[in-house]
Amino acid sequence: MNHTLPSHASIALENVVKQHGDTLAVNTVSLEIRPGEFFSLLGPSGSGKTTILRLIAGLDQPDEGRIVIQGHVMQDVAPQHRPVNIVFQQYALFPHMTVFKNVAFGLEMQKVSPQDITQRVAETLDLVQLSGKHMRVPSELSGGEQQRVALARALVNRPSVLLLDEPLGALDQQLRQEMQRELKTLQEQLGITFFYVTHHQEEALTMSDRIAVMHNGQLLQVGSPQELYQSPATPFVAEFVGRSNRLDGTVVSIQSTHATLETKHVPPIHIPKPEEPTIHHSMTLILRPEWIHLTKNDHESGFDNHLPACIRNVQYLGNEFHYRLEVTPDIFWTATVPILGHQHAPFQTGEQVFIDWKTHDSVVLSTS
Repeated sequence: MNHTLPSHASIALENVVKQHGDTLAVNTVSLEIRPGEFFSLLGPSGSGKTTILRLIAGLDQPDEGRIVIQGHVMQDVAPQHRPVNIVFQQYALFPHMTVFKNVAFGLEMQKVSPQDITQRVAETLDLVQLSGKHMRVPSELSGGEQQRVALARALVNRPSVLLLDEPLGALDQQLRQEMQRELKTLQEQLGITFFYVTHHQEEALTMSDRIAVMHNGQLLQVGSPQELYQSPATPFVAEFVGRSNRLDGTVVSIQSTHATLETKHVPPIHIPKPEEPTIHHSMTLILRPEWIHLTKNDHESGFDNHLPACIRNVQYLGNEFHYRLEVTPDIFWTATVPILGHQHAPFQTGEQVFIDWKTHDSVVLSTS
């Protein structure tokens, strides 16, 4: 039975569990996606993100918990009766059909009148910038155009929610970035909920209103791209969302404004005061590459922490230099320095430098 519930969420997962043989693919996940938001589920391969998409779509059923879409409980609701459509990485277009027939197929199955089909297909093809290509077959289209046909086929049915499973995975980098911008613009124009599954950090950070990070079937953190980047909840989130430098140690003292972290590898360093400060507590320092100040001066003022390092590699990336730094024989960090008019890297491979940063320009996370 399809019960209606009062809900402000477009999609809600309530304590959902899904087992695949001996693998706990989804481990008691609760999640709410707001109406009209671009929501991304981000995680490595095998984290459970595609399983959640399939559960929402009705292609799989949860072992425990329930799924609510548009205020309706989805228990025993078949995929074709859910207010969702899916776009997969493999577009699954009918190769012998024209673009028009591919997009119209779902409407024909619903017995929509030919006049309405013609109008809706034309409007949708215009929306995805494929006007004038309605008589072509998929083999006559580029990868990006085939992706647009797959989008049009999903959108022509006017779903409340569009589910996208790694839809840009088959595209090259430049086309992928173009499609990221187009997808975000399209979602804003339509105002419908996009639920986007990806393992690609940049994709999620670029397009999403909010992101949920998954690992080993568990939901680790949900927040805006800025929240996940600036304030990761776990070391895994910090290292998976963007680049980060890490140092593990033990809190040895706590002052009014900061704490001191001691490690086996480097001198004691100042860290932000933990929320629950405890002496001898194991903590992980997270330092983003752009939060680092590099200098040749071993007495640079204005910074709380100062570590010697050696430049091991220099990369030029157009708008910034990336430096690989050897802090100790076992610890390598990355620093980024913006290019401000000079053509040559300010530091060279093999050069001795100092890594400086302010206490509040770092994140500390409990590891025990």
